Amino acid sequence: MKISLLEPLGIPDAVLRAHADKLTAAGHTFVSFDDKTADPAELLRRIGDSEIAVIANNPMPAAVLAQAPALRMLDVAFTGIDHVGLDACRARGITVCNAAGYSTQTVAELALALTAAVLRFVPAGDAAVRAGKTSAGLRGREICGRTVGIVGTGAIGTRTAQLFLAYGARVIAFSRTRKPALEALGVEYVSLAELMERSDIVSLHVPANAETRHLIDEAMLARMKPTAVLVNCARGAVVDNAALARALERGALAGAGIDVFDAEPPLPAGYPLLSAPHTVLTPHVAFLSDEAMLRRADIVFDNIAAWLAGAPRNVCRL
Repeated sequence: MKISLLEPLGIPDAVLRAHADKLTAAGHTFVSFDDKTADPAELLRRIGDSEIAVIANNPMPAAVLAQAPALRMLDVAFTGIDHVGLDACRARGITVCNAAGYSTQTVAELALALTAAVLRFVPAGDAAVRAGKTSAGLRGREICGRTVGIVGTGAIGTRTAQLFLAYGARVIAFSRTRKPALEALGVEYVSLAELMERSDIVSLHVPANAETRHLIDEAMLARMKPTAVLVNCARGAVVDNAALARALERGALAGAGIDVFDAEPPLPAGYPLLSAPHTVLTPHVAFLSDEAMLRRADIVFDNIAAWLAGAPRNVCRL
């Protein structure tokens, strides 16, 4: 079979060759490309007559998938699949597998890092030192002893809750499914409204779909304490970011740590959060660490081997 990696996986060449050599040794053809493209015609050219295509977080439109007659499996080197034309996959019977689990630790750690950066004024402190200033106005607050609300207790939300507990925080949660293991650690499940009202820190860990779009809207933001902090390492569409910027500007929230937006960075100059006070912004890097990239590659190539063996794993419901 022909297998095409349509964009880089962020791993050393030697690691990629080791994975590719296993496939070619088994009689398969492996082709890879070392840059990204959003051009539909180029994406279609790269897929060509491949039975298996691998992408990461680059969009894969339905129009491209509909014109790739040989394609039978799409291997997504990412957790979310909202950037894939799933209707075309469903119509064509293309199996979609993801890389669930590769970024659990990495994303959870950034959620904690953003929280600490906001509460302890880390960017402002860095700027003060470089400008020859003092610590004036930079007295922060601890995570320990505060109430943290975890929205979504899948793998990443669960790990984030565990890390906050290790810091000495109290943790409450809202999720479609309760995790007995978290409840055993003292995590209390509550409604979303109650979570927003009680939490000093709210950390979001839900996928992007029709149900979660603007889940945190102006009304939900209004429930938060003026001393509270919002952290989003999930998906940009989960938050109404214009409403969040307005809340920050009028002092209705103490701050926000945001890694995801309505579109991938670079953001347009007038994007509301760019000028909102008390924010720490990162350009969608929660998943991006050396360790996570290596784990991701292992999962991606294991997905291919499993599919070729007739026992696919990490199959996404379409």
